[in-house]
Formats: sequence, C-alpha cells, structure tokens
Amino acid sequence: MTPESELPGNRSAGLAGICDTHMHFYDGTYPASARATLFPPDASPSTYRDVQQALGLQRVVVVQPTTYGLDNSCQLDAMLEFGHDARGVMVIEAGTAAAELQRLDGRGVVGARFHMLPGGAVPWEDLEAVAATIAELGWHIQLQCNGRELPARRAQLATLPTALVIDHVGRFMPPVGAADPAFQVLCELMEGGNTWVKLSAPYESSLESITNEPIDDHHADVLPLVDHLVHRYPERLLWATNWPHPGQDPSPTVDSIARQRDRWLPTSALRQQVLVDNPDEVYFG
Repeated sequence: MTPESELPGNRSAGLAGICDTHMHFYDGTYPASARATLFPPDASPSTYRDVQQALGLQRVVVVQPTTYGLDNSCQLDAMLEFGHDARGVMVIEAGTAAAELQRLDGRGVVGARFHMLPGGAVPWEDLEAVAATIAELGWHIQLQCNGRELPARRAQLATLPTALVIDHVGRFMPPVGAADPAFQVLCELMEGGNTWVKLSAPYESSLESITNEPIDDHHADVLPLVDHLVHRYPERLLWATNWPHPGQDPSPTVDSIARQRDRWLPTSALRQQVLVDNPDEVYFG
C-alpha cells in the first residue's frame, strides 16, 4: 500500500491545526492605493473557506496586499469571519500612533509587513523605526524583497529587535543555487535563531510557467532551495498558499498546491513541524 505521505494530491495532510501563513483578500468596495500595481478580482472569505476545506486548513494568517497600501481595512474586516483562528500581518509606517497599534493588536495583528518591490507602501528607511515600535507588542517584521538584495541588507536585518519572517523561499529573482552567496545569507539569518522563511509561491521567482499537471519537480529551479531549507532548518520554516495568487494566470489549483506541499514536506514529522508547530510559535503563541 502506498504510504499517506506519498499519495499524489493528498489534500488534507492528515493534521489538526494546519496554518496557511500567507494569503490575501480583495474586495472592490475598498479603495486601492494610488501606488498599487496589482488589481486582482474580488477574493472573499467564503471562497477562501472552500480552499481551506479542500486543503484541510484550520488557521490562517491574513497579509495586507500592496493593492491597499496603508489602509488595512479590507483584511481586518475579513479576519472577523475566522475568529480566533485568524492572525494578521498589516502595513504600518514609522510614526503610527500608539493607539492605532493597540487597536491592531487587539484585532489579532502580530506583524508588520515590508514589501520592498513595486507597489510597496513603506520604504527601507522606516524599517528600524517600525521594528522598534512593534517590538514592544511582540510583533515580528515580515519581509518580501528580491533575495539577491540580502547580502547588502544582512547587518540591518540581523540586528532587528524583532523576529523576522521572509516570504516565498527568499524570492530570489532570478533563482539562485544553494551555494549562491545571497542564499547563504538567508541561511545565516536563519541560523541566528530569529528568522523564519515561508515555503510558498515558488512562481514568484521561478523562470518556469505555472502548470497544474501532476509534475513532482514543478518549479525545478527553486526546488534545490526548498530541499536545502527543509533538510537543514525545518524548525525555522512556515508554509503558505499565497491565495488567491495575485497576478498569476493561470493560478495554481488546490490539487497542485497539495501536491507541491506533499513534495516539499514528505514525512508526517515534517508536516507537523512546519504546518502546525512552527505557526504555533510565530503567530499563536
């Protein structure tokens, strides 16, 4: 009999408390930022519930997308649909009032997002000030940038007074090998004990087009990095769908996401660690 861990497209992963640590909601009734570069179609809590059920997910981390800039209202309102099973990572700028930070904290926000690619709302120059402010609340910094920038930012990131979560396997554009100096900086940050990396959205850096065919080595140019991280640092990894995959056409299907998750985390022990235990520490502790 084929073990559960080897079943193609095993949707649920057979665990309680699985957390999707990165996804977004979109609603055209909320105003887009003047700096927005992506305007995805509406993606509602009810539609995401179908994805949750299909993938066996229980908990969710809602991340402010660049479409709404500094206005976190769309994500905060959608989070209410998921109650205690939801946490948020929102966008704030240096100088945000303490009362607003307390309000966000009370709504389940646990991190501040820095998106250092086109459409991002807060510059690198605000990073230290924001980190110092949110450290008092126990929040973390969530960072998305071209991973090739990491060597130039190593000292800045290594001295943050908060935990650091880096998106999308580091998002090296174009992909690099595991021996590349920029990837080695990512590994050094993880070895420092305060940095986490999300296994998510390989299409954001891969040179391969998305395919929903049952191919085990899909996005093969990113797989060496995933395999290295899973082998060396399972206790520092998180997993996410990046639903609804803004800007991707075609988008991954539920089956292809499940297949990829199972390929990356092939044992029950790895799934328990990355899908349940690590999110407990980062988001729900």
